Amino acid sequence: MSLGNKVLRARKSKGLTQEQLAERATVTVRTIQRIESDDSIPRDYTLKAIAAALNMPFEEFISVRSCLRITNDCSLLNGELPTTKQTQEKCRHFLQLLNLSAFSYLVVPFVHFLIPILLLKKWKEKSDTLLTTGQRIIRQQIYWTISTHFLLLLTLVYNLIQTTWFDKSNLLNYLWIFAGMYILNAFIIFFTALRIRNNNRASYING
Repeated sequence: MSLGNKVLRARKSKGLTQEQLAERATVTVRTIQRIESDDSIPRDYTLKAIAAALNMPFEEFISVRSCLRITNDCSLLNGELPTTKQTQEKCRHFLQLLNLSAFSYLVVPFVHFLIPILLLKKWKEKSDTLLTTGQRIIRQQIYWTISTHFLLLLTLVYNLIQTTWFDKSNLLNYLWIFAGMYILNAFIIFFTALRIRNNNRASYING
């Protein structure tokens, strides 16, 4: 039995879709598709993540993978061979740049997440873990934008109610909402940068 068939059977036995398995293993759906179709040979940590998501021993998968014919043509393996330390460092530096680009919210709030999106699309040396991590950084900024709008809307509703029915002296200042959310996002970006720097591989976020 090939590695792809083993992963496919294990996934179906757990009643999981490819999307659900990808979410649990923190990899892309495309990675699951390539593995199940035997189009690529996954790295150790990718295979470990998939085994953990399926609640199966890693050894069951590694023993099957060891029987696969490995060539030196990286293009045939779709970039799934282990990356060099230099490549990992480049990915880590890019993720730091991607994360720090979110500070553009200080200049162009509410649409600033378009900048890291553009950076991620322009980056040529994409890997599954880099894409997964980059997308999560972008989602953090989108969630922050939505939350800020929601809080401002709640503040507007509260002030309207106060103006209409109660004492106007209890109105909330919108600047406090802006200041609080701006400080919160700065902390989010700062701690994300620390997690990228302190981790030994690109996919640092645990979901």
